[in-house]
Amino acid sequence: MITGNPFNTAIVIPAYKETDTIVQLINAILQSLPQCYILIVDDSPSDEISSLIKSLNYSNVEVIWRKKKEGRGSAVLQGFETLSTNEQFSCFIEMDADSSHRPEELPALLNHFHSNKLDLLIGSRYLKESKIVNWPIQRRIFSRLANYLARFLLQIPISDYTNGYRIYSKRSIEEIIKNADRDLKGFILLSDILVLLNKRNFKIGEFPTVFINRVRGESSVNLKEIIDSFNGLMRIWKKSKSF
Repeated sequence: MITGNPFNTAIVIPAYKETDTIVQLINAILQSLPQCYILIVDDSPSDEISSLIKSLNYSNVEVIWRKKKEGRGSAVLQGFETLSTNEQFSCFIEMDADSSHRPEELPALLNHFHSNKLDLLIGSRYLKESKIVNWPIQRRIFSRLANYLARFLLQIPISDYTNGYRIYSKRSIEEIIKNADRDLKGFILLSDILVLLNKRNFKIGEFPTVFINRVRGESSVNLKEIIDSFNGLMRIWKKSKSF
């Protein structure tokens, strides 16, 4: 699995029923970063994505089909664990499968990441230069409230705790694999990772991004996800007090 390749930047994409968008996303990523490696961790009940990707014969795209929905956070962690075994990878990216994160921003994000020698770069939706396109008002409200609450409780000076468009260094990935809270399965793992790296004095930065609401596919955010996220945030807050 992932042996003998020439790439040093690897991308993890957690997916769930994203057959309609995944190929378009892959092609857009490869247009911006031809020398990256892409690992899709698919929780869909069928193997449509895996079969589709195999049929297209990409040399630098792999799919892990997990067969059941185990959560975005769990998928990203499994992707990082798989990729970290290859010593050629020194830079790791996570992004969503629904095309809400724009692949054409990747070169600028990577340039900022490397130029500032960061361990974590967050593509932020809430910096002055950032923009959110076509998001329903209820999602805007929930996201804003979630970020305000996370900032109030966790006291880390960033604007976006919950966007899954991120770049990581090798050493931060090793720390995440070793110490991230694996009981946090969904988006809330992003906040746990942020607290973990901040407490370990890893260098964290943000960069403006344009976030585009999905036009196809099925959103993974529902009432259960919201409740789990709130409970997870309280768990992270309590844990942060013991660092």
